[in-house]
Amino acid sequence: MKVKALLFGLVCILCWSQASTAAPAEQGPTVSVKTGSLRGGVTSDGGAVFKGIPFAQPPVADRRWQEPLPAKPWTGVRDATAFGSNCVQGGNLGANSSEDCLYLNVWTPKWPMKTPAAVMVWIHGGGNFAGAGSELIFNGENLARHGVVLVTVNYRLGVFGFLAHPELTKESAHHVSGNYGLLDQVLALHWVHDNIAKFGGNPANITIFGESAGSLDVNVLMTSPLSKGLYHRVIGESGPVVAPPTLAEAEKKGQDLATKFNITGDAVLPKLRALSSADLQKATGQGLAFLGPTLGVNVDGYLFPEPPMKAFILGHQQKVGLLLGSNSQELQRPFFPMPGGLRQAITEQFGTLAERALALYSLSAPTDPAPDPQLGPVLAQWATDAQFRCGTVAELVWHTNAQNAGYQFQFSRSAPEKEALGAPHGSEVAFVFGTLDTQSNPPHYTAVDHQLSETIQQYWTNFAKTGDPNGANLPKWPGFDAKTRAYMELTNAGAAPGKELRGPVCELYREMLEQKAK
Repeated sequence: MKVKALLFGLVCILCWSQASTAAPAEQGPTVSVKTGSLRGGVTSDGGAVFKGIPFAQPPVADRRWQEPLPAKPWTGVRDATAFGSNCVQGGNLGANSSEDCLYLNVWTPKWPMKTPAAVMVWIHGGGNFAGAGSELIFNGENLARHGVVLVTVNYRLGVFGFLAHPELTKESAHHVSGNYGLLDQVLALHWVHDNIAKFGGNPANITIFGESAGSLDVNVLMTSPLSKGLYHRVIGESGPVVAPPTLAEAEKKGQDLATKFNITGDAVLPKLRALSSADLQKATGQGLAFLGPTLGVNVDGYLFPEPPMKAFILGHQQKVGLLLGSNSQELQRPFFPMPGGLRQAITEQFGTLAERALALYSLSAPTDPAPDPQLGPVLAQWATDAQFRCGTVAELVWHTNAQNAGYQFQFSRSAPEKEALGAPHGSEVAFVFGTLDTQSNPPHYTAVDHQLSETIQQYWTNFAKTGDPNGANLPKWPGFDAKTRAYMELTNAGAAPGKELRGPVCELYREMLEQKAK
């Protein structure tokens, strides 16, 4: 009897131990989507978070460089408390990377949700060759607190997301290749449209937003018939619409890469697909040189029936609200090599308009002008104008001329103790997500920064909810139109409206873009 009692006691202890470790997972929020059931976690203020949700089949083996397919159903309850792998890339995020990476994450403001909320879908930056939706700076908890359901997405990067090749084009049912990373984003938007109501999101009120490459991506997707109807508003931070190369030009890059591996003749695709992800990543480096200035996008006739910038000029883009902006000193010099100096670079860029451009930058004389207190030295001014600021103005002119709502911002808050750098590329992201204190080695942010972050989060979520960033206790943000070109300056002193940001320079830049697009 004593032995039986002892064994019974041990079994009970074991049962209690197992129950105590399993209980938290079983008590987590659960939801059923079209492919199966998920169990997530809770946030600090009573919301829910579901991580690592597959929205596509793994693009591995023979599915490398193919259009993504919807995820397959699973049985049982899938754990959704850990992020999925990052997409293959170099740098620090490469340690947890895999080609099996097409996952997304969802945060809700409360759980359970009682009324449908506006949805915001984040497309991360990183030049289309780096980054992940799981980065700490993109933690969606704080932004979701403003009453939105937030989604962050992974998509294929670098050579895995943007390789074009004639053999891939021949293999494709649509006779295209490349743009796989963007097709991943489109499939993720389909997933959100079809499933987000289960999380308390409103599929009839979806905003896509992104920064840098993510901003470029959401802007070019505004010209794609494949994304039409999947969202209702767009927010872009530092990445206006571009004029990508043709599919044939992109295919040439793919052929050059195959030649680099001595892959020619027959059976090119099996040989390329047999290469390890590490070898492909190494051959294309960090990715920017391989992807080029339009970050790998090509005009393929399927995802993009016409060049995206030309579509905006002609008013063919989707009729959605657009909030678009840039930072005051995005770059101290351009991303790409600038042989010959600033004057030669401006002359080559503006062509027949070069003399007017040099005069506007006060470069007609041999001596450079003094730096601007907010915009920095003339090289930083041109680099920011040419790659971000003036493209933003031009896009908003085209978009509002087509009778669409538009809002422009310039983020110019300089980090404490780094005032000389102004507001560089990407510095607004932590303000948008309310994650100022979660970065490694962050600047010494102050109460001013936290208040500006709160203001920006209110503007962004108001726009997502209603199409208008304005709300109670916020400085009035005027809408953009081609005549007044009103914008909101997000400064060290808070938010302040202005007009005609870089007026003459950006007007000449738009003239140059339209001239080249003809």
